Amino acid sequence: MDTNTDNQSTQLHNDLQSLTHLLRALAENHHDDPIAMLAMLRTLEGLHRELREGLFQQALPDNRQALYNLLKDIEAKGGWPYIPRLRLSSILENWSNEDL
Repeated sequence: MDTNTDNQSTQLHNDLQSLTHLLRALAENHHDDPIAMLAMLRTLEGLHRELREGLFQQALPDNRQALYNLLKDIEAKGGWPYIPRLRLSSILENWSNEDL
């Protein structure tokens, strides 16, 4: 890697860390409000979809070597990003029969 790429990578890492801390603080501030937490999750899911279908699609490689490097990175660093949805049955499991 050259110095410019290293600097960009470091800046991206720092920006993502700052964003992560901000989101965690927001979640902690609203930890007792399921509607607010649901709004956060919906926003994150929408942003994920927007990035995936827009900017990420535009940034996809246009040659085999770049595609190989992208696939190698995906494999090495944990696969494809995915946001699983909580199932209603999981929510209901937290309730006892008395509460229903």
